[in-house]
Amino acid sequence: MLRVLSTHVCLSQRLHPGLLDAAAHAGAQGVEIFAARQHFDYTSREHVAELAAWFASNSVQPFSMHAPLFPDREMGRAGAPGVNVLHPEKSRRIDAMDEIKRALEAAERIPFQNLVLHLGERTDTWSPRTIELALTALEHLGAFAHPLGVRLLVENLVSEATTPDHLVLILEMGHLESVGVCLDLGHAHIGPGVNDAIASLGKRIVSLHVHDNHGVKDEHLWPGEGTIDWPAAAAALKALPTPPAAVLELAVLHGDVPADFTDRVSAAFARLD
Repeated sequence: MLRVLSTHVCLSQRLHPGLLDAAAHAGAQGVEIFAARQHFDYTSREHVAELAAWFASNSVQPFSMHAPLFPDREMGRAGAPGVNVLHPEKSRRIDAMDEIKRALEAAERIPFQNLVLHLGERTDTWSPRTIELALTALEHLGAFAHPLGVRLLVENLVSEATTPDHLVLILEMGHLESVGVCLDLGHAHIGPGVNDAIASLGKRIVSLHVHDNHGVKDEHLWPGEGTIDWPAAAAALKALPTPPAAVLELAVLHGDVPADFTDRVSAAFARLD
């Protein structure tokens, strides 16, 4: 498996080359950039150029970008609405897709291969209308992403609309063979179970969000600190025809990177070996 570190771990800080150096020193072969404006300002030519220069001079690849969840610099805490492509109001859906396209434009300088996309939010429900809105969003964003060399990956969330079975149905109904799946192991553990999710999504899984919890809330713990059965998960993943990338997506650090960070990252990836 390709070992990828999500910059979600330093979401409270501006993403700069020093933090990318820390990812490289921790043994990451790739990085998933979390597109949150206070962290990575994808609308800033200077910020995009700064990161593009780092990737151009380092062997760590920009594997993926996580699509923005909010359009502001405060992750919605000041009242900004979420980026929701399934919102019942058309204007909100248009705003959401426009924000995601702004982030996608960074691929002109930073050649990330995949965009991890949320279909809606935690409270979105499942209905024929959900399928219609999801297909519209995926077709529209896919047409924008394709010329940039970016593949869309839909993520299973803790919502009725994005269970593994529902994601498969959406992709099958839209004949969206070019759209893959980012299987979030923590979300699956809260929902249908990790092994059931792997069985449902199968060969569509391109990447994993690797983190742990106790089966109740989305804690983003280090693997082994929660109750996921990692040996069973590793065995199920090894049965897939193509190994997915393992993206370590940890809880946000609010200070300096700890001294034992490198060792803990290596141990976390080893859980899936």
